[in-house]
Amino acid sequence: MATCLSQVYHEHKRGIPAGYAKFETFPVWNLPLNHPVNIAYEAATADIGDINMVDPFHLEHYHKMAVNYNRDVEIFPVVRRICERIMKPEQCYKSPTDMGVNRVGFAISDDEVVREASKQEIIRRYFRYQCEYTLGGAERKTIDRVKVLMDNLGLKDTDRKVVEPARAAALRASQTKGKGNDGFFCGAALELPDGTIVSGTNSPLMHAASSCILNAVKMVAKLPDELQLIAPGVIDSVRLLKKNIFRSRRVSLDLDETLIALSVSANSNPTAKLALSQLRKLAGCEMHISHLPTPGDEAGLRKLGINLTSDAKFASRDLFID
Repeated sequence: MATCLSQVYHEHKRGIPAGYAKFETFPVWNLPLNHPVNIAYEAATADIGDINMVDPFHLEHYHKMAVNYNRDVEIFPVVRRICERIMKPEQCYKSPTDMGVNRVGFAISDDEVVREASKQEIIRRYFRYQCEYTLGGAERKTIDRVKVLMDNLGLKDTDRKVVEPARAAALRASQTKGKGNDGFFCGAALELPDGTIVSGTNSPLMHAASSCILNAVKMVAKLPDELQLIAPGVIDSVRLLKKNIFRSRRVSLDLDETLIALSVSANSNPTAKLALSQLRKLAGCEMHISHLPTPGDEAGLRKLGINLTSDAKFASRDLFID
């Protein structure tokens, strides 16, 4: 903004009647203050303290309600004084809302769909801030702020469809398989495009995210659940590499490693090749993990284009991942 105003000043010094505008998507000025879209914006910026509010300058001048946010409203008197010294009075904006180019509200064709998508985004942000707080990257007040927004809309974290299945998968594994890695069992759940929920758990062979993705591509490709997509020899080779060469205590395959192993198996296994071709269909799917993902799991899911959330729990007692 400072650079923009500086340029406007120099243009006017040259006799060029320049102006400026801001392209800013959120908050949406012509949607209600409590619309889930605008509340989702507050949730997305809870860490920097943005708060939506009615633009008092717009209301005073035009006698119309418009939604803006605290930082624009607070600094507008200063911006207006600067502009009054540079421009002609008729060129100056009457409100911070005037400065923005925002037509998003007019593009909504199905308000219910947009409302539901916004609510899901708020829940995703809540999980994200919880994880960042656990890792030391966010403050407690940020989580509390988003929790208030969720309460105002009557939302719970379990309103995200994949949360309970992921937690249930971890619980089932702990009850049926005894102790997992370091005494922990982890679960993952993914919602396929048709609404089907697929789950997976960790094991000595692979992480929960890995087993969940393999189960998902089997279902999409209509392959039997008991079918092995990755040759046991390939898994053993990767495990030996991690144990004997990398000196890692954790030898189960994360998602990044699992996808590489699947691609290697596809060279000699037609079903693995078919499953590999189905991975693109998982882009845009929603997924939840009952623990903080490892870097390999997170990187693999990001490459697949999957929207991930996770509970703010460590998968082991170790502070560092080797």
